[in-house]
Amino acid sequence: MCNANESIITKVEELMDLRKMAEELQNQMDAITDEIKAYMGSEETMMAGSWKVTWKETVSRRMDTKALKNLLGDALEEYYKTIVTRPFKVI
Repeated sequence: MCNANESIITKVEELMDLRKMAEELQNQMDAITDEIKAYMGSEETMMAGSWKVTWKETVSRRMDTKALKNLLGDALEEYYKTIVTRPFKVI
């Protein structure tokens, strides 16, 4: 573990302030989005001035790995792919 100097401490504090502002902006955007969706109701498309707004249902398919594990047991292990990441966190 390394210790941060004053410049980096300031940067971390600035980052956390910006994250807080981004969270507040995201909350505002979510509220406005909810209002627009409520207005649209079941409609999938709306023209709003020069903007085209779409809210369409999307269908996706995903593997139920828990069910596959129950069905295939340890045979499923050979099909797992290991992915290494390095998340950046400030806690």
